[in-house]
Amino acid sequence: MINTEYVPGAPAWIDLGTSDEAKAAEFYSGVLGWEYRPLDTPGTGVFTCGGRTVAGQVASQSGSWTVHFAGTGPEVRLTDPQGGEFGVWQGPAGLEVVSAPGSLTWLELHSPAPSASAAFYRSLFSWEIEIVEGAPGQFLRPAGTGQGRLFGSIVADAQAFWLPYFEVTDVDQAAASAPVLLAPHDLDGVGRIAVLVDPFGARFGVMRSVTS
Repeated sequence: MINTEYVPGAPAWIDLGTSDEAKAAEFYSGVLGWEYRPLDTPGTGVFTCGGRTVAGQVASQSGSWTVHFAGTGPEVRLTDPQGGEFGVWQGPAGLEVVSAPGSLTWLELHSPAPSASAAFYRSLFSWEIEIVEGAPGQFLRPAGTGQGRLFGSIVADAQAFWLPYFEVTDVDQAAASAPVLLAPHDLDGVGRIAVLVDPFGARFGVMRSVTS
């Protein structure tokens, strides 16, 4: 699972692009129990849960979540060859808590060409790609790390985008507070999940992990 040891290539930050920070703050407070703290730059801020930073927010005309991976170069936002948007993070620290209720716990890269996407990110971040028998998709972990560091997967889809999952204590309750794209259901060995969408079109998942 995701943790706060931000080795190169590990998920280190995530931010929401939205055109209405007040409405977004209200929505995510209701669904995930977050609090919002505006920053000096208009339209930007941080979401916290239990006083610890779990996500950022930036001004954008279109709603979307962008995941940033720890790197050694400048902090930039990029688009992969299939059209999936992501960022490179160089800060000394990223998210203050992960894989706990109210925080980022898993990532899915949806791609129309999963093998090509795997090759691209492996060349960029040196990720290790793992196939789990009986499980769909290709699983991802930072280079040089062990089995416990799987942080996401690549799955086939018509569109390319990163889908973040946030840990919750009650998936059904979270799903009752937002429009649902994929209804709550159980996955063997994973937990209970659902996929939701916020008022601006940003897709995200919620998960009650079997390990939480």
